[in-house]
Amino acid sequence: MKNIILRNGIFGGIAVSLVMAGMTMYMKNNPTNEPSEIVGFASMILAFSFLFLGIKQQREAQNGIITFGKAFLTGLKIALLISTIYVLVWLVIYYNFFPNFMEQYSEMVLNKMAKTATPEEIASKTEEMNMMKEWYKNPAFIILLTYAEILPLGIIFSLIGGLIFKKK
Repeated sequence: MKNIILRNGIFGGIAVSLVMAGMTMYMKNNPTNEPSEIVGFASMILAFSFLFLGIKQQREAQNGIITFGKAFLTGLKIALLISTIYVLVWLVIYYNFFPNFMEQYSEMVLNKMAKTATPEEIASKTEEMNMMKEWYKNPAFIILLTYAEILPLGIIFSLIGGLIFKKK
């Protein structure tokens, strides 16, 4: 079981992290262009497809029988590994290659909003971005915010995988 979780978690983590690293470097080199959220989301879906593979492999390793709980826990462990790799790669990128990320991201978001938003909406978003900049001064908040980007989707995929692959 450990091999199945490690193998699928590492492959999924590498897949999502490579795309995230590419998008981050694109954003760093093109500060006025917002990277595609669709590409980021699609990379997470690709990464979590390894979660489905892992649950299926676990079921096959158990002679085709797996309960919902066992399938869900297998998927959750893979999702945690994928998410942890994603967080660790982000920390390396942020602290070594893109330490001014929040300033650039904030500026990009506010410039995009300036075209269509009301002054009140811009003021609210500015306050929100300033709060995030403060959070980014604390490594624990960076870790929590980065997990919050990816882990909820992993939990959903684990639930779906548990339902799809359960077999008595």
